[in-house]
Amino acid sequence: MRISIVSVALGIFLAGSCAQAAEVTYANVRPILEKRCVGCHARGEIGPMPLGAYAEVRPWAKAIRAAVISKAMPPWHAAPGSAHAFLNDRSMTRGEIDTLVKWVDAGSPDGPAVQARSHAIREPGGWRLGDPDLVLRVPGVQIPKSGILQYSFVIFPLHFDHDVWVRAAEWHIDQRGQVHHMNAFVREPGSSYLADFPKNEIFTPTVAERGKKRSDEAVFARRQLLQGYEPGYAPMPWLPDGAKLIKAGSDVIFEMHFNTNGKEAVDHTELGLYLSPAAPLNRVVAVDTLRDLDLAIPPASANYMSNASMKLGSPARLLSIQPHMHVRGKSMEVRAIYPDGRKEVLLSVPKYDFNWQTTYAIKNPPLMPTGTVLESVAGYDNSPNNKFNPDPAATVGWGDQTTSEMHIAFLELVVDAKADVEKLLTVQPKMIGTPAGR
Repeated sequence: MRISIVSVALGIFLAGSCAQAAEVTYANVRPILEKRCVGCHARGEIGPMPLGAYAEVRPWAKAIRAAVISKAMPPWHAAPGSAHAFLNDRSMTRGEIDTLVKWVDAGSPDGPAVQARSHAIREPGGWRLGDPDLVLRVPGVQIPKSGILQYSFVIFPLHFDHDVWVRAAEWHIDQRGQVHHMNAFVREPGSSYLADFPKNEIFTPTVAERGKKRSDEAVFARRQLLQGYEPGYAPMPWLPDGAKLIKAGSDVIFEMHFNTNGKEAVDHTELGLYLSPAAPLNRVVAVDTLRDLDLAIPPASANYMSNASMKLGSPARLLSIQPHMHVRGKSMEVRAIYPDGRKEVLLSVPKYDFNWQTTYAIKNPPLMPTGTVLESVAGYDNSPNNKFNPDPAATVGWGDQTTSEMHIAFLELVVDAKADVEKLLTVQPKMIGTPAGR
């Protein structure tokens, strides 16, 4: 009897172990891929391979295992411990990582049939946010095989006879492998910003011409950032009750920066605009003035620190933060110092990646009272140990090209739709950086 009991117990244990081993199948893995990966790894998206059907995922199983264990994928560079949670946090939970690892270690079994969510995959030429109300299309920028390219621009006259509110915008990047960045700016009537250049034509102004402004000109009346693109960009509406304003008679200006890669190309990038049917309760305002235009990184410096700050002249909620540096950039931290003396770390990116520049959208945008000081501290590695460093012997300052550097913490703030946004800034920002050594 004792032997029979032991045998039965052993049989139950072995059967349970086998059932447990076979428990994790592609049916368990698919929801994780949908949530964390398919936004990029789909046809027409930036990911190098689609991760849709089981047959597409299975060959990459071991690579997926290695990427999620090392946390190289999904790309998410914000450190834990920020004061506020992020709406677009794509980092995997410990449970999700364990499920993927168990699936691969079990031989990546298929299991019950699962249907990939059709809305997670769009065909090339489709729009993630649905069909836009208005599409602005680059009229063809010629990209040569080689050389250093300066910023090029095109001005789109919109001919709006009334104020228009934009609830979302989505870039369709054409020559993705050669686009360094794209910015779309709103230029109000009477603005000095690139006022001497023709509309509907590609042109390349000098840095001085780009920075030209009247001494009494208000910051946001001159130009406002509508939507930017860098590698890592993902479209999303700003707020259910918030939008960006395009005043009657305004133009939209594309700022375009391309890199050469040995192939000639013609770029026809598009920007889709999604218009609000009515004026919202809140206005979303992009701010690019939390920056250090005078940084000067010494040769071979492995830990150069750059500091920037700005003080709010009126209250606003903080919607998003996007760190921007070039290939020597290695870290950035953005902090708030409130009028009552409290301090918060709003975002810490200890391992910045130039090739994946995330806009960190805050889940519940916190109030920044009048007098709040926003600080950005950026770290740079100009040493030979930085494998991306083009010239460790150079003193590096602000500049457009990747061989130079930048320090910007792009912010999006939320204010009442009727608020005077010019009161947000207490100091008129400097427009042009000082090259290193001058």
